[in-house]
This record gives sequence, C-alpha cells and structure tokens, in this order.
Amino acid sequence: MGNWVVNHWFPAVVIAAWLGLNVFLFVYYFLLFDRDKKFYYTRVLLGCCRRTMRKQLDHNLTFHKLVAYAIALFTAVHIIAHLCNFEWYNDSQQAADGSLSAILSNLHQDEESNKWLNPIHTNSTTPAYVTFTTIPGLTGVIITVALILMVTSSMEFIRRSYFEVFWYTHHLFIIYFAGLVIHGIAGLVRGQTAESLNKHNPEHCVQDPTHWGRNNTDSHCEEPEFGSIPAESWKWVLTPILLYVFERVLRFWRSRQRVVVTKAVVHPSKVLELQMHKKGFSMEVGQYIFINCPSVSRLEWHPFTLTSAPEEDFFSVHIRAAGDWTENLIDTFQQQKPKTPRIEVDGPFGTASEDVFQYEVAMLVGAGIGVTPFASVLKSIWYKFQHADQRLKTKKIYFYWLCRDTGAFAWFNDLLASLEQEMEESGKTGFLNYRLFLTGWDNSIAGQAAFNFDNDTDVVTGLKQKTSFGRPMWSNEFSAVATAHPRSVVGMFLCGPQALAKSLQKCCHQYSSLDPRKVKFYFNKENF
Repeated sequence: MGNWVVNHWFPAVVIAAWLGLNVFLFVYYFLLFDRDKKFYYTRVLLGCCRRTMRKQLDHNLTFHKLVAYAIALFTAVHIIAHLCNFEWYNDSQQAADGSLSAILSNLHQDEESNKWLNPIHTNSTTPAYVTFTTIPGLTGVIITVALILMVTSSMEFIRRSYFEVFWYTHHLFIIYFAGLVIHGIAGLVRGQTAESLNKHNPEHCVQDPTHWGRNNTDSHCEEPEFGSIPAESWKWVLTPILLYVFERVLRFWRSRQRVVVTKAVVHPSKVLELQMHKKGFSMEVGQYIFINCPSVSRLEWHPFTLTSAPEEDFFSVHIRAAGDWTENLIDTFQQQKPKTPRIEVDGPFGTASEDVFQYEVAMLVGAGIGVTPFASVLKSIWYKFQHADQRLKTKKIYFYWLCRDTGAFAWFNDLLASLEQEMEESGKTGFLNYRLFLTGWDNSIAGQAAFNFDNDTDVVTGLKQKTSFGRPMWSNEFSAVATAHPRSVVGMFLCGPQALAKSLQKCCHQYSSLDPRKVKFYFNKENF
C-alpha cells in the first residue's frame, strides 16, 4: 500500500479532484435550473420530465423487493454450488486410484505450511463437519438463516398482521452483512500462488503428476503450492454500509428534536388524530412521517401519512387501530390524560401524492384509512381557494372514498363540508367531484338511506353528496373522465390494497391513448 501511494499519489489526486469538480458542477447547475426564477417557465414546460423521474423513484419498494428476490435466488445457487464442491472435495480426498485429483488432495496435507489445496484433510472428515467448524461454513449457515427469516417475515400477511415480527427480523440484515464481510476470510477455495507458478506451469506439468518434485528432472515442475484468495466482499458492501450509517445518524438526530403534541382526539372507528408541532418542520401534500412512542416501544417506528396541509401551522396524522402497536398507542393517549405521552418524529418523506398539483385533472382513490394523504391534498386546496391562488394548475379533482363502515366517514366529514361551502361561495362547485362508497352495510342502513333519499343531505354522512352502496364500476368512472377531458393528462392516485391497485392500473392502461393529443392516465400508488 505504501509503495502504491508513493508511485500513484499524484494521478489519484488529479482523478479525485476531477470527479469532485464534476459532482460539484452537476449539483450546482441542477439546483440552479430547479430553483432559479429565470427558469420558472422552463420548469413548467419540462414538468413532465420531473414527474417521470419521480414516478421511477416511487417504485423504490418494488426495486427493493426485486433485489431481495435476486439475493435469495443467487444465495440458493451459491449454497448448491458449495454443497457440490464439498462433495467433490470429499470424493477427491477419499480417492486412492492415483488420479490427478487424488494427488492434488494429498499435497501438503501433513505440513504446517498452509500450502494445501483440498480443505478436507482426512478420510474421516465430512462435508457437514467442515460446514459447521470453519469460518466460511459457519458464517454461511448464519447468513442463510438470517436471509430466510428476513424473506419469510416480509410476506404480505406477516407484514400486515404481525408488523413487529417483520420489523425486528428485518434488522437481521446487520448480521447478514457482517457475516458476508467475514465469509471468505478463511479462503477455503484456493489457487496456486504466484511464486509457485514460476516453478510449476500447470499447463505443462499436468502431463506427468507422478514425477512432481524431487523425482522430476524438470526444474519447472516442482510440487505446486496453494494459497487462499483474498476476501473482497467488503469492497462491495462498504459504500452501502457507510451510506446507511450516515442516513441512520441523520435520522437519529432528526428524531431527537422535540415534538409538541398540541391536540389528541379519538374519532369514531377508533382513529386517533394527533396534531403536533416541531421546530423547522416543513412538509408537502401527501408526505409521511415515522412515529415512535417510547412508552409503547422504544425501538419500533411506524409510517403514517400526514393529514395536515402545508399551509397549516401544525402537522397531523390519523392513526387507525390496526395492530398491537397502534392499539397500545391509542390506549396510552386515552389513559395518560392530562399527561401527554412523548412522541418522536422522523421525516417527512416524499410520496407519489406530492405530484397531484402537477396534473390538470386528478383522480384520488382512498380505501378506509387510505384517505389520509388526500386529506392533506383537499385541505391544501381549501387554503388555496381562500387565498385565491392563481398558480393552481389542477382544474378538476375526482375523489373516491371507499369505507366498510359508516363510522369511518365521521372524522373526515368536517373537511368535506368545509370544502362544499368554500366552493359554493367561490363559484367553483364543479372543481371537486367526490363520491363516497359504503362497501359494508346492513339492510336497515340501506333502507333508511333510500327512505330519506330526497333530503338535501345524506343520511349516512350529513353531506350534500349521497353515499353509494357497494363498489364503484371503475370502467364507467374512467370512461366518464376520459370523455369529459379528451385532451388532458390525468393523474390517478391510490392509497389502498393491492387488488384495487391492479384494477385501477389496468383501467389506466385501457383508457389511455397513444395519440399525444388525447387523454392519458398516469397511475400512482402510495407504498408502505
């Protein structure tokens, strides 16, 4: 290393300076084009490019899963290959037929010089013994078990129903990468040393292995000597590990900043609303944060979409009881009055919903508590109407909310009622077209709704918009939007289950036209 520095320090410095300068110029001009007023209208024209780039980043979880599946597949290939290797090593060690494999297996086995080739040294050694008594074998078993636990606990059912199991087992990646770094340091797979190659050319000497060494008159066919291959896995994981450590330190520092809970309300259907304040906190519509409550669990952090608008002087979340942690959190806030439990917050983090106002027409679909990112969007619209914001590019919003029970509508009614009134007063009643769908009901509710259908307000929600019973006919909804906006780019945003996502994505493809002058639907889904 010292010789390399002495001989190559100057070109290394030049290359580092050149790379650093290129990075600086890229960041500088990127920020210039992204922030400078002179390029405001240029960004308007190129907004589609920004949207396309963001859409690719929205697939980060999909990419994460793809990488995980690839790791699992290649790990299986790696294990099978090593099992075959150990069997072949074992067969070569036990061979007594004078073959090349037998001769190579017996070379340097009785010496302490560590020049051997076959890691199985005696006939009584088994592959299983080598697996559990060597560094490569033992670390291989450990990281394989860790990988199996991480993959199985990441399945949809376990992640949704037993989040704590998923959360804790996923952190086995620390053991996985630590084992991966030291997996190859023992060097069981070996090769001929450079010094030995000068005295033993395998292409020439392989013709007569019985005369290697002292019995060989050819000085270029001495007994070959072998050494381990340097472990290099650390080179591939060092940069990701350093980036991860930096990110964790940054998130830890942000999470330790003081959060003040200014309001806590438990709504019907056991939904907890928390309004909070944090110094320096800045958000965009539809973003989410991670929340930790030390009195419930010191280690668990859970993501929740922000339901407040950027224009408000606080930020809020709505948390539905959907597991042990959320139920314990709600119970903690109910039981510890007037003392408010301490809350830690990390974020906010971006989502697809940030791009709502980049589209002329937007279709928002929320299922159950999945309405939360659109609460932020609709609140922001309400503030923009109040301040007569002329920069609003969006001209029409279609909002669909699907709920299983009537109680879920309650906490969102006030916002929808305010929007109805605001749009009437501002003369923009056609801006928001919202539909509420009750997917679970009994005959008494349906009968009462039918009996009071002619009333000005809906019997279920108290809003002017009547509640529909059942699920939307999405083909009809997309057809109507495509007909009403024949030349528009429509942003389709969903926060809901995967089955619904498949249906909506299929409709987006079906009703989009290849003709650039006709309607196009862009599908966006929130992922957690």
